[in-house]
Amino acid sequence: MPSGEYDPDTVEPRWQRRWVDEETYAYPDDDPVDPNTVFSIDTPPPTVSGSLHMGHLYGFTLQDFVARFERMNGGETFFPFGYDDNGIASERLTEDELDIRHQDFERREFQAKCREVCAQYEEQFTENVQSLGVSVDWDHTYQTIEPRVQRVSQLSFLDLYEQGREYREKAPAIWCPECETAISQVETEDDEQDSHFHDIAFPVAGSAEDGTDADAPEEFVISTTRPELLPACVAVFVHPDDDENQSLVGESAEVPLFGHEVPIIADERVDMETGSGIVMCCTFGDQNDIEWYQVHDLDLRVAIDESGHMTGVAEGYEGLHSSEAGEAIVEDLDDAGALLDRRPISHTVNVHERCGTSVEFLVTEQWYVEMLDKTDEYLDVGREMEWSPEKMFTRYEHWVEGLQWDWLISRQRSSGIPFPVWYCGDCGEVVVAEKADLPVDPLSDDPPVDACPACGHDEFEPEDDVLDTWATSSLTPLINAGWDWDADAEAFTMEHPELYRFDLRPQGHDIISFWLFHTLVKCYEHTGEVPFEETMINGHVLDENREKMSKSVGNVVEPEEVLAEFPVDATRYWAAGTAVGDDFPFKEKDLRAGEKLIRKLWNASKLVESLAPEPYPDAPADEELRQLDRWLLAELDDRVERLTELFEDRAFSKARDELRSFFWNTFCDDYLEIAKQREDDAAAYTLRTVHRRFLKLFAPLLAHVTEELWHDMYADGASDPDAVDAPVADGARDSIHLADWPEPLGLEAHHEAGAAATAVVGVLRKYKSENQLPLNAELDAVEVYADVRGFEDDITGVMHVADLAVHPDEDAPVETVITGIDLDYATVGPKYGNQVGDIEAAIAQEAYEIDGDELHVAGVTLVGDEFSIEEERQYRGDGKLLEADDVVVIVRNEE
Repeated sequence: MPSGEYDPDTVEPRWQRRWVDEETYAYPDDDPVDPNTVFSIDTPPPTVSGSLHMGHLYGFTLQDFVARFERMNGGETFFPFGYDDNGIASERLTEDELDIRHQDFERREFQAKCREVCAQYEEQFTENVQSLGVSVDWDHTYQTIEPRVQRVSQLSFLDLYEQGREYREKAPAIWCPECETAISQVETEDDEQDSHFHDIAFPVAGSAEDGTDADAPEEFVISTTRPELLPACVAVFVHPDDDENQSLVGESAEVPLFGHEVPIIADERVDMETGSGIVMCCTFGDQNDIEWYQVHDLDLRVAIDESGHMTGVAEGYEGLHSSEAGEAIVEDLDDAGALLDRRPISHTVNVHERCGTSVEFLVTEQWYVEMLDKTDEYLDVGREMEWSPEKMFTRYEHWVEGLQWDWLISRQRSSGIPFPVWYCGDCGEVVVAEKADLPVDPLSDDPPVDACPACGHDEFEPEDDVLDTWATSSLTPLINAGWDWDADAEAFTMEHPELYRFDLRPQGHDIISFWLFHTLVKCYEHTGEVPFEETMINGHVLDENREKMSKSVGNVVEPEEVLAEFPVDATRYWAAGTAVGDDFPFKEKDLRAGEKLIRKLWNASKLVESLAPEPYPDAPADEELRQLDRWLLAELDDRVERLTELFEDRAFSKARDELRSFFWNTFCDDYLEIAKQREDDAAAYTLRTVHRRFLKLFAPLLAHVTEELWHDMYADGASDPDAVDAPVADGARDSIHLADWPEPLGLEAHHEAGAAATAVVGVLRKYKSENQLPLNAELDAVEVYADVRGFEDDITGVMHVADLAVHPDEDAPVETVITGIDLDYATVGPKYGNQVGDIEAAIAQEAYEIDGDELHVAGVTLVGDEFSIEEERQYRGDGKLLEADDVVVIVRNEE
């Protein structure tokens, strides 16, 4: 291997290029793959947005830990990459990039522009992801707008339509006035916003003239945060248990400023604790308004249009934006004496997660996937998967249980996959495309029939909506498995059935309701089974103060800056630093710790090569191994089993820390120092065997430095000291990431005695260093109070001990002496007051008695946390006392 320090700036880009150029991680499309050994990963296709953020770096790296481990531990691994480049995100990106509006172009023309812009961003994004060393098979890269995927998406639509799981309905829908499209419940999020409660006086219609009910008041108060919805008011509701306002029920109210009359109705959905307890129903302000509209068959008064501006229903406020209209209406209510109060509040508002705009509810004609009838079934499907971590199932469960809408899948946008649908121009009959013709665009393609099958009319209207992007990205398992319609077999088939169901779905917890739930729904309805064996849910990266990163706050950490300063492997070490599923802070010290480990691995490898140069020996006969060699190999066997379990459980942080500790402390600090004193074949074999296995264990985490060391030290076809590893195919040695994961060698050893022996060697080495003695200086006599039987020759030979006495069953001549007693003054002071001085004096004179957890002193008894004892172990004999954990060593050395 090269001399000098490790140079990640040179090494890492070289391996990243080579992995891609040589297709190191390619999945064998042409050769049959055993479905029992293949490991398939359904990777999340990121939205095309341009550059990496820390969440990308973290998420991709976690996926790569799994891919690299499974590739070494099993067989073929399918690890594709995709881009979600259809829908609102790509449309807005194109509009911003080119300073255009999608409405100004014919759909195909605008989509062509989208693809040009997205292609540029995807190329840069691909380079960025490759710079992370992620072991993706780049031959299996897909875009959600490409023709093949469009076909799969439209096939999905047709299959669900034929099953009766889709319907088109004119009904209230969630609407984003900024994006001017319907959206689904999953695309909304709660946002805490400042607003005002307005107390508005509503006259009771006719009360001043005829006095129809002597008990009914002439007016009542409604508190609302949305005065701009007054023109859309169609009813007033009172709770049936609201005795104070029951006299209003059955009357009519006059809407202030607008004058139209609306009925006053009793309904138990009214929240009596909010405002005055009397609410107005507008079409539509929220979900309650929609339910009331449907249950009570109310009028429809749409006051806000698709762009968020007031309609003719708003009379003199027509054309104003809803926010401007709200302020104008408040001023006019005040002038009319109808505004009784206006007070600031903070409340939760539903906004579109894409743009942060408050949503409206409009009556529009949209396509839906029916889901509310199967929520219990979808919960059961979710339970069939293994959840890593298990606690994330609760989020899925809460989402499914809280569903209020079927899945609205139509969008009034230009960027997206067209619905394969036409409508009869006379009777409105739905005509869908033939499966063989897909993908189609009804705006430019002819329908599959010449005349309406229902009425015979020969003119058709194309559907100009596009599918929600999640309606396509929810199909990624089917897309990657090659799901398609086989016309000859008249059935759906898969090109790669061995991939399905997929072994792993990795993703962030923020898209459980978006991507995971919709994927379960779609794939379950198409195949009848859950699409994944396991889902691994990662958390978010926070700033050092555990706050969410935000450009407006200025606490964003850019991956480009991190990677410019630190090796990629250091960021991989950082990414393995927390339990999967937990949000965790970005801390530079973790990256520096990763750098130190990389240097330690590099320098230890150079030392191994110098101590055990080629040609290193084959496995020696069992009796030729020293007990310490056997112990180290057996200890590593235990670590191999433990680390395999941790990787399988996706417990990367525990795997990282336990591997680092054993490598650094046991191998480097103890065994390597011992091996420096030896020149025998058993030590050389042990060094090389252990080192080679360490490289494999580190490989999923530290991908680049392990590949460099493997290539320099083992990839030239040299004999393989790790004899239990299965034979590898020609060329496999060129990459450690295609080598076999280690398996236990099966050696037996006295684990406790070996640990004690290495502890003895460690304290003796430290003793020599502190006393400025050379490591080969002879020690006259050493006594060990621990069971190190069988390791005596290792201790005496390495540390040059002339006389070693081992006492495995005797107590060490060491006594524990109390050196002080500390008082907890926060409890003792208030409890004993002026007695504290007497207590302190008695302790100083050692005039006290300790009885278990009690301290009897100065006539009082202190218990529990009121005091703590300081102790010190002392040796009063000849020689120097050395201690390491439970091992006691006495050194007698004549000066």
